Amino acid sequence: MRIITANVNGVRSAAKKGFFTWANRQRADVICLQETKAQEWQLTDPVFHPKSLHSHYHDAVKKGYSGTALFCRTKPDQIIQGLGIDWIDNEGRYLEARFKDLSVVSLYMPSGTSGDERQAYKYKMMDVFLPHLKKLKKGGRSVVVCGDWNIAHTEADIRNWRGNQKNSGFLPEERAWLSALFDKHGYTDAFRQLPQKEHEYTWWSQRGQARANNVGWRIDYHIISDNLASTVKRTRIYRDKVFSDHAPLIIDYDYSLPA
Repeated sequence: MRIITANVNGVRSAAKKGFFTWANRQRADVICLQETKAQEWQLTDPVFHPKSLHSHYHDAVKKGYSGTALFCRTKPDQIIQGLGIDWIDNEGRYLEARFKDLSVVSLYMPSGTSGDERQAYKYKMMDVFLPHLKKLKKGGRSVVVCGDWNIAHTEADIRNWRGNQKNSGFLPEERAWLSALFDKHGYTDAFRQLPQKEHEYTWWSQRGQARANNVGWRIDYHIISDNLASTVKRTRIYRDKVFSDHAPLIIDYDYSLPA
C-alpha cells in the first residue's frame, strides 16, 4: 500500500507546476492533499479528478483558503467530511476515507504563526482532536493520519531548532502533545520507523534561500496506529520537482488495502 501526503499550497497552482502528472505516475493507493485553497465547483478541469482515482474534496467556507482532498484507487466504503465541529469543519481541515477497518485521513492542522488568536485556535483543535484519535483506535480501526500537522516534533525535525523554540510549530506544548500521542495513546510516527539521514525536511520558508540551503522543518507526517508500525516498508520525501513550499511524503506499507 502506497500513500502520499502533500500540502500543495493551492491545488490549482500545484497542477500548473505538474503535480498531477507526477502523482499519476506514482501508482499510489491513496493521495492526501492539504491547503487546496479552492472550492470544488472551481475545479472543472479533468486534471483535478483523475480517471483512475476516486476524488473527494472538503473545502473551507472561505474561498481560496485551507481545504483538504483525498484521491483513492479503491472506492472507499465511506467518506467522512469533517469532525462534526463547525469551527473546524468550516475550514475544511479533516477528510477521512474508510476501507473496512482502515481509516486514511487527510489532516490540515492550523498554523499559529499569524498571532495569538490563531495559536489559541490551534491549541483548541489539538484539544478536541486527541480524543477523536483515541476514539478511532478504541473502535478497533487501523489508522493512517496524513498531512500537515504544523509541528516539528524533535530537534532532528528542524534545522534551526535553537532559534525557533519560542515560535509556533516548535513550542514545548505542541511538541509535548505529539510526544504524548506517540508515548501514551498508541500512535507512531511512520517516517521514524526506518533509519533516516540527517536533515530530512518537508517544508521550507519561501524567504531567503531556505530550500536551496535545506533550512527546513519536518511538519508533514504519516501518523499511524501502532499496529501498523511494523508494516512501514519504505519512506521518501520527494524533492526533485517543486510543487509548493512543502515536499510530498511517500510511504509504502507491507499492508493490503482492504478491497
